[in-house]
Amino acid sequence: MLDEGIGLMNAAPRTTRGSGDLRRRDFAGAAERLERLADDLQPEWIAFVGKEAYRGTFNERPELGEQERRLGGTRLFVLPSTSPANAAVPWEERLRWFTELRENVKEPSRKTRKA
Repeated sequence: MLDEGIGLMNAAPRTTRGSGDLRRRDFAGAAERLERLADDLQPEWIAFVGKEAYRGTFNERPELGEQERRLGGTRLFVLPSTSPANAAVPWEERLRWFTELRENVKEPSRKTRKA
């Protein structure tokens, strides 16, 4: 995925039935790990699948979509959860957010854009 400019990782390494089962301690050190990875690998984007992954990492409530926070030059994007527990969000709505990320990734890098 790095070839496409996207970084993927688990913010909380413990597997659970749903994000409601995760605790604050499950995200211990996640922000620091993510910052190191962003610095070392320099992806254009890091996407969080589910608001709880972002909230657990940064202790901030996100909206879906691109976030104001950056990790160096890496942009952050929150996608809707794909968990069956998130069935209240229709498939078409989920697809819309994944498509928006794809379209953003297709944009020329801000690092390489000409003025």
